[in-house]
Amino acid sequence: MDKTSEGLRGQSVGETSISTVGKEGVGLTYRGYAIEDLAAHASFEEVAYLLLWGEKPNLLELDLFQKRLIKARRLPQALCEVLEKIPSTAHPMDVLRTGVSFLGIIEPEVLDLNFSDQHRCAESLLAKLPGILAYWFHWVNSGKKISLENLESSEISHAAYILNLFKNQKNSQEINQEINQEINQEISQEYIQCLNTSLILYAEHEFNASTFSARVTTATLSDYYSGITSAIGTLRGNLHGGANEAAMALVRAFKNPIEAENGIKNLLAQKIKIMGFGHAVYKKFDPRDLIIKTWSEKLSREASDGYLYDISRAIEKIMKQEKNLFPNLDFYSATAYHFMGIPTELFTPFFVLARITGWSAHIFEQRAHNRLIRPNADYVGPNLRSWN
Repeated sequence: MDKTSEGLRGQSVGETSISTVGKEGVGLTYRGYAIEDLAAHASFEEVAYLLLWGEKPNLLELDLFQKRLIKARRLPQALCEVLEKIPSTAHPMDVLRTGVSFLGIIEPEVLDLNFSDQHRCAESLLAKLPGILAYWFHWVNSGKKISLENLESSEISHAAYILNLFKNQKNSQEINQEINQEINQEISQEYIQCLNTSLILYAEHEFNASTFSARVTTATLSDYYSGITSAIGTLRGNLHGGANEAAMALVRAFKNPIEAENGIKNLLAQKIKIMGFGHAVYKKFDPRDLIIKTWSEKLSREASDGYLYDISRAIEKIMKQEKNLFPNLDFYSATAYHFMGIPTELFTPFFVLARITGWSAHIFEQRAHNRLIRPNADYVGPNLRSWN
């Protein structure tokens, strides 16, 4: 096997009309719209509709879509009871995976030849995922059940809905008091705009590992929830999700930019991987990074620990200088999320709250032109031998 194609790197394994990633080493589009255009002018709800339904919504379509999402936010009582049984030591990604799997049992997809129930399932999950995460997170950190009234908020903006679910909630013992203070601040319009942009940036990214796993599961004609569960399990791995969490830990390890520059040089000398830099597809820069970096810088101006942005800049400088690597979306997403008061342990789960749209679109597309995904392997074991 050609070593350059290990892990299917550089190999085309199918066709898609959903997104382009890394054309000429840089670009990202969703259904023909450039990510810069979407981040500047669209709401996440519009982008979610675009991905799920294939076209930009008109005003009536958007209004009906938003109303369906609001109505679908209610969590079944049986699901709440399951969430209460998940221990505080669980990883939040495991909570989402379990919640999705259980929801697939109590509100299963009705499978027919036309998969006519798939959009209902996708919209239901898009609406419920923030509540699933918030219900468990609040329960394990306060011992009290989050108000169902809060879960069923009539807030139209998905970003505002998410931020308000986590407002005034305490973090786990792993998160320090500094972030607790941030969470208790009033949700500002800047926070809402930043999270709206972040959800758009994380919504879709072609045949990445989690998306491909969802398509592999779907190709067997399994149900919608199984495909999403596969995707969450794949994103759970540190080589796919979690880079923003690692980036946050790295940035907070230094007290000032000079210490950061020296520290990164030492880590590189020890051949320690620095998370949040480089990309498997983008060769020149990550177009999403340029957008979220602007937000990180903007939010840092009012943050009590805004110096963390300067530390991030210092790390970026050394990585460019020493390794010629650019930051990807995850690197500056870390400080942007931190400045909004989002607990570090929830960075990757927030990724899921956005990527559910892209995963769903790929499940729909796989079903529309399905063929079982079954690649070959190059055998490198022993030659034929006798057992006796």
